[in-house]
Amino acid sequence: MTAAPGKTLLIACGALAEECFAVIRANGWDHMEVTCLPAKLHNRPALIPEAMRKKIHENRDQFDQILALYGDCGTGGGLDKVLEEEGVERIAGAHCYEFYTGAAAFAAIADAEPATFYLTDFLARHFDRLIIEGLGIDKHPELLPLYFGNYEKLLYLSQIENAELQDKARAAAERLFLDYEYRFTGLSGLGDFLKQKAG
Repeated sequence: MTAAPGKTLLIACGALAEECFAVIRANGWDHMEVTCLPAKLHNRPALIPEAMRKKIHENRDQFDQILALYGDCGTGGGLDKVLEEEGVERIAGAHCYEFYTGAAAFAAIADAEPATFYLTDFLARHFDRLIIEGLGIDKHPELLPLYFGNYEKLLYLSQIENAELQDKARAAAERLFLDYEYRFTGLSGLGDFLKQKAG
């Protein structure tokens, strides 16, 4: 008889919550739980490492394993330093775009088309709140060319095929005056990492 896997906590970026739950449900992993740091920390990445440390300390005694589902996300290596000190492994990749597409595929995209702005399902769903309002473009439309004037294309990296989200992403591209491209990534990047750690 195979021993039951120990309890695992996934500490994820809030932008990955729905995707984490989808992977867990699809695989029937009832030994995994998810807690998230606020997605808005992306606007203040210097705060991410210590927010992660606090979350680890709050939960360490309740779980056999803790994993971080987070990219470096602008912390300049600060997140990895904290995770190394705390003995917590994270999914490989500088950001969620990379672990959705795979490192090699993302590098090829970025090299071929460096003037690309990326959306995920989460960003497509919350585009107005996070991008337009978050960057102050709703109140100061003159900021739009300052933020996006050097981009040429919006690439929607989609995790779950959804016509409504595709419409939202297409509308986002139009609002930013960018060409639009859609690419389905699925959830295999998250899924493959978690399968290796499922126990």
